[in-house]
Amino acid sequence: MSLSDRERKSADFRADAAAKPDSGASSAFTAFGLRAEAEPIRKGLHVVATPIGNLGDISFRALATLAAADAVVAEDTRVTKTLLAHYGIATPLVAYHEHNAAVMRPHLLARLAGGGALALVSDAGTPLVSDPGYRLVADALAQNIEVISVPGASAVLAALVVAGLPTDRFFFEGFLPPKSAARRQRIAELAPIPGTLVFFESPRRIVETVADLAAVLGPRDAALARELTKYYETVRRAPLPELAAALQSEGPPKGEIVLLVGPPDARAVSDNQDEIDARLTDALQTLSVKDAAAIVSAATGQPRRKVYARAIELTGSSESRNKTGEKTD
Repeated sequence: MSLSDRERKSADFRADAAAKPDSGASSAFTAFGLRAEAEPIRKGLHVVATPIGNLGDISFRALATLAAADAVVAEDTRVTKTLLAHYGIATPLVAYHEHNAAVMRPHLLARLAGGGALALVSDAGTPLVSDPGYRLVADALAQNIEVISVPGASAVLAALVVAGLPTDRFFFEGFLPPKSAARRQRIAELAPIPGTLVFFESPRRIVETVADLAAVLGPRDAALARELTKYYETVRRAPLPELAAALQSEGPPKGEIVLLVGPPDARAVSDNQDEIDARLTDALQTLSVKDAAAIVSAATGQPRRKVYARAIELTGSSESRNKTGEKTD
């Protein structure tokens, strides 16, 4: 970004953020068919959850905060503009996303330090979950600026409660790596976690991702939730191999996807050598001996040292052992 572009962005922000308090614009909003005037909110950064699909899934407090803030800091102003218009909110919008965060963050912090009240939102759901809001919150706290949570919808929790998988422990991973080898390696690292795994994934990669999950984790129970809270909401529940086969046959589903995988079964330790060999042979097509052994060990519950030794036998290569630096004794 050129210096002139940065100056223009800064000027645009100052104009937008100042427009509401200087012009005496209304802090009104419409909810449940009634027009209401929002009470003033305290200065600081208000982290506001917004709907993940159904515009009705927003709290009265969230609407009041959006209406009373000096400005709404949004990842995509086009998306947030639709939400604000639906509820008759006229608060100015300021764009804050991964491409302009470094430029905009100092100006947002200066506004907050000067006594401003800003509302931070994401495109959908709770901010800071797979969006660039974390650094703004961290820097605000470092400057002793108050950060206020206005809780609400979350795609992670919405999917978790309908998946039919254990909810006492869960781990949110977000998006897995786009390349299969790196993805399988990361899945192997996640395999021992004693809780439900939660992922975001795009329709473009979901078929390959589920296939890799099935190859690494085996027949764990899984759920694929799409378009949550929307008209075409669906939740498909099946063991990973069955889900992978269905996606291969039917093609990828459309819409926003949350993928959940159940925790490992401590009792499900496979000592079937044919199964272990088949898994190793498949994994060794794209991975090193060390990584393949880690993946198969996680999937079968067999000791990693034992699986690694078998992988060496299958490859018949002492060079693989020297390359990875792994010892079997």
